[in-house]
Amino acid sequence: MNIRTERVQIPVGDGTTMSGYLCRPEGDEPRPAILVLQEIFGVNAHIRDVAERFAREGYVTLAPDLFHRISPGYEGGYEDFSPSLQLAGQYKGEQSEADVRAAADYLDKHPAVADGRVAALGFCMGGRLSFVANGVAKLRCAVSFYGNIAPDKLAYAETQSGPVLLIWAGKDPYISLESTRSTVDALRKHEKPYVSIEFSQYDHGFFCDARSNYDAVAAAQAWALTLAFLKSHL
Repeated sequence: MNIRTERVQIPVGDGTTMSGYLCRPEGDEPRPAILVLQEIFGVNAHIRDVAERFAREGYVTLAPDLFHRISPGYEGGYEDFSPSLQLAGQYKGEQSEADVRAAADYLDKHPAVADGRVAALGFCMGGRLSFVANGVAKLRCAVSFYGNIAPDKLAYAETQSGPVLLIWAGKDPYISLESTRSTVDALRKHEKPYVSIEFSQYDHGFFCDARSNYDAVAAAQAWALTLAFLKSHL
């Protein structure tokens, strides 16, 4: 499917303006949309590629620049994590909530987006924030790839607006088994629909083909599961 890509500007409730990478299939037919939320490495080539891949599947996608206040246009590499970790440490919870609200609202009001058919999806930091987005905006569903949600984002479990797909890496050194269980337990407690999938033999970031711990088989399986989940709810 042929797609169009462009950079857009999104007003945020705190008075800032956030850029975003917008992708959409050619044609005038309104389509469902996905908010694609970055890792700590910014809206880099990998995140842009993911946004384009989903657009080729028939979705309007938006990858907002979440570090727009402190380092606009930042693109980090996967070899030296320290600059990206430093930026992530400066990114505050209230800022992230304002950003995902603004981005979801932008998609919801875009003329290329079918009314009310918006989802959030993210990786690592973005996986946490897809859970936040689903808790503060009216979304159809959310997908979290190895997002460290517990304990500080568990409060959003009570307000999840749509079903959640949780994808974990069983050998993830950054997210404990206790953390994944706490996330599932919180969703179950509040009777929120979810699917929780663990790829037991793989490491954090296994979906990203720019990382050394990428696994093509696991990534292909996760991609198929994600597409099926989104198709069901969007």
